[in-house]
Amino acid sequence: MKALEWQGDHLLLLDQTKIPFEEKYREARSYLEVAEAIKNMEVRGAPAIGVSAAYGYVLGALKFEGEKENFPEYMKEVLTTLQSTRPTAVNLTWALHKMEVKLREVQNLNLEDIKEALLAEANSIAEADRRMNRLIGEFGNTIVPEKANILTHCNAGSLATVEYGTALGVIRQAFKDGKKIHVYVDETRPFLQGARLTVWEMLQEGIPHTLITDSTAGYLMQQGKVDMVIVGADRIAANG
Repeated sequence: MKALEWQGDHLLLLDQTKIPFEEKYREARSYLEVAEAIKNMEVRGAPAIGVSAAYGYVLGALKFEGEKENFPEYMKEVLTTLQSTRPTAVNLTWALHKMEVKLREVQNLNLEDIKEALLAEANSIAEADRRMNRLIGEFGNTIVPEKANILTHCNAGSLATVEYGTALGVIRQAFKDGKKIHVYVDETRPFLQGARLTVWEMLQEGIPHTLITDSTAGYLMQQGKVDMVIVGADRIAANG
């Protein structure tokens, strides 16, 4: 399953506000549509937001048809609009900074080549996320026991990334390798990302799971029924 995908001249986004009741996709053909999707939480999760913003930046560039001398000022407006959607999202700021740096690097090229370079940079950011997610799954799986009850919170799966997931990537890899795992999924109030999104992903993969209220997590740990907790985070410090 994919939360987003670049399709030649537009960004296809899975509207996560409709899950689990409806699987509906949105074709974003302008940076304003991408900004709206991020702001309305149609796309969410740090990696997915960052990559979507990068492609939003590309869409802004592709729509420009004026004189090259006006392009930098126009792209500042695109940047500001996308940055304002989720100011606290670390990956959004990071991805847009990479796009801004790339624009400065290629600013002396003609407009068409600049646009191609920006698209290549966004594709690179997306591919890096795919690769990192797979590696997180592989490395994380090495510490998952052959039999384990795993607690997770919120949603750090395919829906929160370009593909595969971070925390859920570890769970996916463990299940794929035949380990006997069971996942306790916190509902995650107030937006219920666990109840709506993580449970939906578990159902898609056929991974054994139980949806619990947030307050039940402490009780299960107190009873010794949780072997490990796997959650996502925007950033991990070098010391863990």
